[in-house]
Amino acid sequence: MIPITDSPLGAVFAIRLQPGARRNAVLGELGDAVKIALTAPPIEGRANESLIEFLSDWLNVPRSAIAITAGEHSKNKRIRIAGRTAAQISTALESVLPPRAN
Repeated sequence: MIPITDSPLGAVFAIRLQPGARRNAVLGELGDAVKIALTAPPIEGRANESLIEFLSDWLNVPRSAIAITAGEHSKNKRIRIAGRTAAQISTALESVLPPRAN
């Protein structure tokens, strides 16, 4: 499972974004990050807006609770979800990630 940390402002974790994909989906883990595919192109902040909307729907939090804390212009991003704990994010990830092979 990817590292998810609790901070005073919410749960923080890493995402590897794949913009311009065929569909929006959580694809799995890539190193220490969650790999997410989005149909939005990586221009004029559209992929970041789409990511925030996707995470809001998936984690059932308001868009205002989601912040990109690092990597705004990169495929590698750090995300903070206000009002959620690391345990809650971990549970949400377990429900969509395929089981890891041992």
